[in-house]
Amino acid sequence: MMADVKEKPHQLIASDRVEGTAVRRPNGERIGHIERLMIDKVSGKVSYAILSFGGFLGMGASLLPLPWARLTYNTKIEAYQLDIDDDELRRAPSFRADKDFDWGDRSKEIELHQYYGIPPYWGGF
Repeated sequence: MMADVKEKPHQLIASDRVEGTAVRRPNGERIGHIERLMIDKVSGKVSYAILSFGGFLGMGASLLPLPWARLTYNTKIEAYQLDIDDDELRRAPSFRADKDFDWGDRSKEIELHQYYGIPPYWGGF
């Protein structure tokens, strides 16, 4: 019989635990949740978090591809934190939940990184 082992905190998290996690502003206001992650097949690094926001019960939601480096995890509120105001959120490159982003178009990814002022995960700018 195994003794109860208290789980030690660690830096790793399974992708299915990230999906659905709340994304909040620094003041705690909920923006949306992480719909899915985009992972570079070659390097294995997370490149983007897809933020789902707006809509009602999944209808009319918008999906916002965020460079992973734009998010920080706040352990106190157990949510990802994104410092973004409503105007910046409205202007950000996004797509409807019933469509898909063209991940094969590098110019679209460059546009994302330029918008957020974050160097691309593949290097350069």
